[in-house]
Amino acid sequence: MNPQQVQDQTKTKLATACAHLKDELSKLRTGRAHPSMVDGILVEVYGQNMPLKAVAGITAPEAQLIQITPFDPSNLAAITDAIRNDQALGLNPADDGHVVRVQIPPLTQEIRQGMVRVLGQKVEDYNIAARQIRHDAFHQGEQAEKDKNIGKDDRLRFEKQIDDLVSKQKTEVDSLAKSKESEILIL
Repeated sequence: MNPQQVQDQTKTKLATACAHLKDELSKLRTGRAHPSMVDGILVEVYGQNMPLKAVAGITAPEAQLIQITPFDPSNLAAITDAIRNDQALGLNPADDGHVVRVQIPPLTQEIRQGMVRVLGQKVEDYNIAARQIRHDAFHQGEQAEKDKNIGKDDRLRFEKQIDDLVSKQKTEVDSLAKSKESEILIL
């Protein structure tokens, strides 16, 4: 075991987990329309499922409106159906024959509190993943000490470096979570 190699792997795993969390947080509604709200929608066009952003341009011209302009006007009905059928979003799109407009309903205080709970759960999922990554790195350090590849002092130094990496990433995640929470709770 090369401690630097394990440390680099740990850093990469933590960055990947953080990127996944950022992606998840971008999908949480904040009361404002944002094109990423409809990123996960798959539209059945040309006999196959395609991501919405591959078949249409998505903009948010107003705070409460998402506008979707299909590249091919014949896909308008399929786009409207795909958005309407996505139960997780709960949105009701309207089309005028050229574009699809999705009005974003204002969030009630109760819904905002629910979003904050979901945010907390996503952050906790990240924390669990980070602890597992830390545990795996520590295990590799302990195994290297058992195999006499490194000494006890080297292992303790290695564990301190891993702890520093995890705590640095946790600080970043906490600031992301606080920022997102304030976005959600702003009336």
